[in-house]
Amino acid sequence: MSNASSTRPGPVRRIVGGLWSAIDFSRRLVFNLIFLAIVLFFLAAIFKGSGIEPIQEKTALVLDLNGRLVEQFTSSPIDRAIGQATGDDPGAEFQLRDLLRAIEGAKNDAKIDRIVLKTDGFSASGFAAMRELGAALAEFRASGKQIVAWGTGYDQAAYYLAAQADEIYMDSEGLILIEGIGRYRPYYRELLADKLGIDVHLFRVGEYKSAAEPYILDGGSPESKEADLFWMGDLWQRYLADVSTARKFEEGKLTALVNDMPARLKAVSGDFAKLAIDEKLIDGTKTAEELDTLIAERGAADEEEGFRNVGLDRFLAHLGPATAPTEAKPGVAIVVAQGTITDGDQPAGTIGGESTSALLRQAREDDSIKAVVLRVDSGGGGVYPSEQIRREVAALQAAGKPVVASMGNVAASGGYWISMNADAIYADPSTITGSIGIFGLFMNGPRALEKIGVRTDGVGTTPLAGAFDPTRALVPEVGELIQTFIDHGYQQFIGKVAAAREVDVAEIDKVARGRVWSGAQAKERGLIDDMGGLRDAIARAAELAKLEKNAPITYVQKPLSPFEQALADMKGNARSNALLGALSPALGLLGEQRAQQVRDDLSFITDAQGKPFQAVAHCFCGL
Repeated sequence: MSNASSTRPGPVRRIVGGLWSAIDFSRRLVFNLIFLAIVLFFLAAIFKGSGIEPIQEKTALVLDLNGRLVEQFTSSPIDRAIGQATGDDPGAEFQLRDLLRAIEGAKNDAKIDRIVLKTDGFSASGFAAMRELGAALAEFRASGKQIVAWGTGYDQAAYYLAAQADEIYMDSEGLILIEGIGRYRPYYRELLADKLGIDVHLFRVGEYKSAAEPYILDGGSPESKEADLFWMGDLWQRYLADVSTARKFEEGKLTALVNDMPARLKAVSGDFAKLAIDEKLIDGTKTAEELDTLIAERGAADEEEGFRNVGLDRFLAHLGPATAPTEAKPGVAIVVAQGTITDGDQPAGTIGGESTSALLRQAREDDSIKAVVLRVDSGGGGVYPSEQIRREVAALQAAGKPVVASMGNVAASGGYWISMNADAIYADPSTITGSIGIFGLFMNGPRALEKIGVRTDGVGTTPLAGAFDPTRALVPEVGELIQTFIDHGYQQFIGKVAAAREVDVAEIDKVARGRVWSGAQAKERGLIDDMGGLRDAIARAAELAKLEKNAPITYVQKPLSPFEQALADMKGNARSNALLGALSPALGLLGEQRAQQVRDDLSFITDAQGKPFQAVAHCFCGL
């Protein structure tokens, strides 16, 4: 006989159970609503611009560049979609290719009469991409159409773009800060060696290979300072020349203004706007509302937005998708290599030995693709993943598909490694390149352990047994082993460069040894073939493949899912959180840019743990 009453829940359990069910239902409902909202935001961003109204006469293209100029997006599509849908996107990025395409399209569209350039929040990681964007604006202006620039103020990068405009306006409370080019890095020897008791052993070839000096010195070596000032001086003179040409300044005017800025500002009682007008850095002051009125008077008024305009995203949608190569109409593929070169399969917007190689392999196996442009914006990274990518470049050439390397802001060390075999190498005169050299770091911490009363001891069957244990002191034989390996790697590097450039190894060694050059200086030394930007490299690739002038162009890139981005973020943070956690309050006092540099530097040495040692072709030479 069953006893139903003994299994029936009591009144308290029924109440608690009912309450829990209600809570659980509410929880699932809330999460589902949040998920639905995210999906709606995502779909809104995807379909934003679909069914776009035709552009009317007297429309201004507004380029509101409140974000970072990149070669390839580093954030996930869903993050960008939500940011665009909510209007809250603190990590906004603008792809150079999108801006170039929009400016070219606006130049050829009779209904676009001008560009309104807004540069508040604009940042660029180097000069090459910024100069290419500036050149596109200059071409637009040369077509007879007007560019009007406006900002609440201008830093050095923003003013470079604004200088390409017919008229520059600024808020009366703004300032213009042109400061020159500097490269200052934190040095950690005292922290690591004296405070923490960690011994850092650097193995390198070349007195100019200074990437890892911050871990073993308290300041830059004379060689690194000499080399840095040489290439930075070249970039700075080109910046001054470009701005002076665009603004029609006399030679030396801008240099004198920058050098004498404190005294000149004091003479106008600290009024930056007056100084800027007096020195013809700007054409006048205007509020945002006054700018709207000015553009409306010259073009067409709009009740909601002040003047008739179209933004970047809507205009790109209006232009429609670029035509992809087909069997009937073959074309050129572009593979972007942006960021640090690391092992394995990495997310889009980064460089992985396997993932970037896979993109090049995909281009090789696609019969509609007849030539490839490798767009490089990288200071390098691991030697092995760099070699993996170089081999795929060689495989493309063996398959009869020419490869042209297009160097962006930085293509140094490993960035040069993956470029060197190209049929032609293009760089901007202000590209940072060279740094042909490698190094290795080995860190151990027996002194750190002694500080807390811990010592390591034991026995081994050979001198190498346990020699790579970071809790032990470095065995001299191991140091010799590592240096020999690094020496061999350097010889491999310069040997491959010599073969690719068809010169003697000794000639490459003279301009290698880890020394950094500007693009113009690299051209003088035979490390690159020609000056030019991405468009020049594409034209050269089409020419080598004997394609028609307007051959279709496509980007070969890895799709990035939100889940992959989340995993990448977790992976990137986990290794260095322990070391950085204690430093977070102090880092906050450094400002975001310097704090990020410290995080990157410390992440570099923490990420290197877990391997006995590795050869690195890296140049921390970005600006």
